[in-house]
Amino acid sequence: MAANVAKRVLVVAGVGNGSGTGATARLFAKNGYSVALIARGADSLTKISDEINASGGQAAPFPLKSYSHEDIATTWAAIKQRFPKPEYDIRAAVWNAGQAVFKPFLEITPEEVQASLDTGVTAAFAFARQSILSFKENEIDSTNGKRGALIFTGATASIRGNVVTSAIAASKHGARALSQSLAKEFGKENIHVSHTIVDGIILTDRTKERKDDPTWENDDNVRFRPESIAESYLYLVNQDNSAWTWELDLRPAHEKW
Repeated sequence: MAANVAKRVLVVAGVGNGSGTGATARLFAKNGYSVALIARGADSLTKISDEINASGGQAAPFPLKSYSHEDIATTWAAIKQRFPKPEYDIRAAVWNAGQAVFKPFLEITPEEVQASLDTGVTAAFAFARQSILSFKENEIDSTNGKRGALIFTGATASIRGNVVTSAIAASKHGARALSQSLAKEFGKENIHVSHTIVDGIILTDRTKERKDDPTWENDDNVRFRPESIAESYLYLVNQDNSAWTWELDLRPAHEKW
C-alpha cells in the first residue's frame, strides 16, 4: 500500500489587504497548497482565508500583533499546530512584509528608521529562521530536489537608493543581503532561498485609488498584475535542484530602468 503523501503548506507573511500578495496565496491554493496567512490586519486575513476556503482550497489566518521575534515564533508554532506533521509539510514561505518610509533624509525620524529596520531586516531574520527550521524537518522532495523554498520580496530599493528612499533602501538592501547569504549557506542542504526585485507599481485596490487613471489600470505594459508575480513565485518554488534562481528581476514591459 502506497504511503500517504504529506500536503504541502505555503506560509506567506505581509498580506496587506489581500489585493496584492493575496494573489500568491490564491494561486498556490489552486495548485494544491494549504496556505497559512500572516499579517497584522486580522480582517483582511479572514477575508482572503474565507475566499480560498469557499473556492475549494484550504487556508487559515494567523494575525499577529507585531513582527517581533517573539510574535513570529509564536505564530509559527500556531501554524505547525494547525498544519501538523506527518499530514502536512511546510514546503514554501514568502516574506513580503515591510515598512515603507519615503521622505527626504533630514525629515526621517529615529523612530521611522527603527521601524523600517525592525520590519524589513530584524523580522525578516526571524521569519527566515522559522522557515529554515521547518524545512530542515522535511525529507528532500523527489520532484524538485528540495526540502523547501523561501522567497524574499524585494523592490527597486533593494538594489539602488534614491532621493527619498534612504530608510527603505537601507532596509531592502539588508533583506537582499540576508537572502543571498542564506541561499549560499543552505543550498547545500537542498533549501532554496531566492529574492525577487519587484521593480514597478502593482495593481492593487490602493494603487487604483491613488492613481485614479483607467488608462494606467488597464495597461499591462505599465504596471504589474499581482497574478503575474504569483506565477513567478510558483515558478521559483517548482524549480528543480539542477537550476535554481537566487534573484529574479521583474518589471512591466514599459517600466523605465
